[in-house]
Amino acid sequence: MNKILKVNKPSDYSSWVGQTDPHELISVINYREVSPVRHSLNNYSVYGLFLQGKEEGLDLIYGTGKYDYSEGTLICVAPGQLGGKEDNGELINLSGWAVLFHPDILQGTGLEKDIKNFSFFDYRINEALHMTNEERDVMVALIKQLENELKFPSDGMQNRIIAGFINLLLRYAQRFYNRQFDTRIVTNNSILSKFEKLLKEYFENDRQLRDGLPTVQYCSGKLCMSPNYLSDLIKKTTGDTANHYIKRFVIQLAKNRLVAGMTSSEVAYSLGFDYPQHFARMFKKMTGETPSQYCERRLKNK
Repeated sequence: MNKILKVNKPSDYSSWVGQTDPHELISVINYREVSPVRHSLNNYSVYGLFLQGKEEGLDLIYGTGKYDYSEGTLICVAPGQLGGKEDNGELINLSGWAVLFHPDILQGTGLEKDIKNFSFFDYRINEALHMTNEERDVMVALIKQLENELKFPSDGMQNRIIAGFINLLLRYAQRFYNRQFDTRIVTNNSILSKFEKLLKEYFENDRQLRDGLPTVQYCSGKLCMSPNYLSDLIKKTTGDTANHYIKRFVIQLAKNRLVAGMTSSEVAYSLGFDYPQHFARMFKKMTGETPSQYCERRLKNK
């Protein structure tokens, strides 16, 4: 059985690496000050930001995958996720940083609800953020300021100030992810081509008759990436969400079949819809007209 460290609160992990925290809801760890440390495979009930230092060959697990990450890499974890490496008795020297915080630290702030919009918490490990030296310096500077704030006595403003620092860290992480998408245009276009090919083959093989319409989860799995990463990549590349992109693909197929003479019901069932009215509703939402109105307009324009 795997040895799993349950990180129900930030101090559970801090205690593991030999640090005592001044605040019960957040930990800022400078690995240089606590190393050497033992590996741990962690089951998180908190959020965590892990900024890697200069270590090489650090083989970590995230979910069911493995990733060898390098200096300047930021890994973000959320409650309910599993990450790290099982303790094997080995002691390792680390030089990066970790920030772990409990969701309760965000209570009463805008970030309490907004944090769900930071989709990178659900990226896979191989989709981690790879920062430039300048970007890493920005993140380290913010972490150090947060660490310094925790040295002050607690007062009525401290939790909001802490939440403000967390907000800044996440906003910068989002900015740097956007840059990462922008600088990988060739790769992004390649994935977009594979995405389109996958959708085409899905319907050519009549998979929709067995499994229904293709989903973002299905497509991302076939493309070996997380649903959130695929959605963000498609959004950055095309301005459209992955889900909306799939729907537009389906509607174009529907138009082709309607023009070929199929009835609305025949098109619906051929595309994997359980009920014709569901197809008609999507068609109206996507095009602004019903299937019959579309056919009538096409006939008038002939």
